[in-house]
Amino acid sequence: MTKDEIIRIGKNVVKIEAESVQNLLNSIDDSFFQAVDKIFKSRGRVVLTGMGKSGLIARKIVATMNSTGTAAIFLHPTDALHGDLGMVRKDDVVILLSKSGATEELVNLLPMLKRLEVILIGMVGNLNSKIALDVDIILNVCVKEEACPFDLAPTASTTTMLAMGDALSVCLLERKGFTEQDFALLHPGGSLGKRLSLKISEIMIKGENVPIISKDASIKDTILEITSKRLGTTSVVDDKGKLVGVITDGDLRRLLEKTLDIKDLKAVDIMSKNPKIISKDVLASFALQTMETYKITSLIVADEFEKPIGIVHLHDLLNLGLQVR
Repeated sequence: MTKDEIIRIGKNVVKIEAESVQNLLNSIDDSFFQAVDKIFKSRGRVVLTGMGKSGLIARKIVATMNSTGTAAIFLHPTDALHGDLGMVRKDDVVILLSKSGATEELVNLLPMLKRLEVILIGMVGNLNSKIALDVDIILNVCVKEEACPFDLAPTASTTTMLAMGDALSVCLLERKGFTEQDFALLHPGGSLGKRLSLKISEIMIKGENVPIISKDASIKDTILEITSKRLGTTSVVDDKGKLVGVITDGDLRRLLEKTLDIKDLKAVDIMSKNPKIISKDVLASFALQTMETYKITSLIVADEFEKPIGIVHLHDLLNLGLQVR
């Protein structure tokens, strides 16, 4: 098989699946609204079930719902018939995924679910199937063809189911008023959790490690402070400890390029006024965005009296795995 043939086949697969998802727009209708409404008003969980590839898609939808504020579990159809049906409660909503709408294990499970009097939603590709006829709400995920050349392996159909599940999850997220803060509570680990929840107060350099000099400090003392604290910068404060400027090692280099006669100079003579500051209560991700915006590598953390209480460096944020949105 030539390179051109492989590229052609790959593009055709994507084309077929993209068209299938596009056609799904016709299924976002009253039935879709009813499904969202029933799940939102339910006092239980969403139980998703399916066999084979549909089962794998069901698991992914469960994960998406759980991460966006809708409690969901996966129920394996075979295991359900051998005791796991006890996972299902009367207030739950059950979604059955099946391309054919005639998956034997799901069909066998239907009478048991009906006895529990749960709301049944069928995500099916055949509106005249056994499952479609027995559920309360139908979500139509019919596709014209699979991307498989034999029209057998689930490809376009599973992609369509996944998109329908995402549509349900996001609508429920919006209707619940789910926020970034809620998301952070459910994603405490990794860079995502850090971006959404980590505050400056938790990571800033503080105490004796914060470089601070008086505005009347000599250039020699300024160099010693920057060098000893190893952050490439220092805050400059007035007699009351209020932040009045900042000096970076770049400022010192530029000074020495102009003159070597520095013995009579003081920090106030070379500092940059009105430095960028940040509150200890803001998110670390905001600090990173501020640094990127102003092309700086550190931010002074100041209190309500504009006194420096800490410093945060770009490298520390990047080492934590934070990234600008």
